[in-house]
Amino acid sequence: MLSVIDAHYLGDYKIALSFDNDKTGVANLYDVIFNDNRMPFSELRDENEFKKFKIEHDTIVWENGLDLAPEFLFFVTFKESPEFQNQIKAWGYE
Repeated sequence: MLSVIDAHYLGDYKIALSFDNDKTGVANLYDVIFNDNRMPFSELRDENEFKKFKIEHDTIVWENGLDLAPEFLFFVTFKESPEFQNQIKAWGYE
C-alpha cells in the first residue's frame, strides 16, 4: 500500500509530495479542485483553505474532511512519467 510521508505547499495549487516508495514529485491539483463541483472541492478553491492540509491516514487531508487516495496523488504527480505507466494502469488510472 502506498503512503504519503511528506507534503509541502508550493503555491498555485501545487503540493510537493514524498511517498514511502522513495519517489518525490509535485502534484498540480488545480484541475482536480476546479473541475469537480462537489462541495468539498469547491470549498478548496479558496487558496487559503486549500493550503490547510495535513498528512493523516497515509495521505493528505484537508480541514473540510476531503482526502485523496495516495495512489491518485501518485497518478497526478507522475502521469507523464513513462516509467510509472504500468503501475498507474494497474491502479485503474489512465
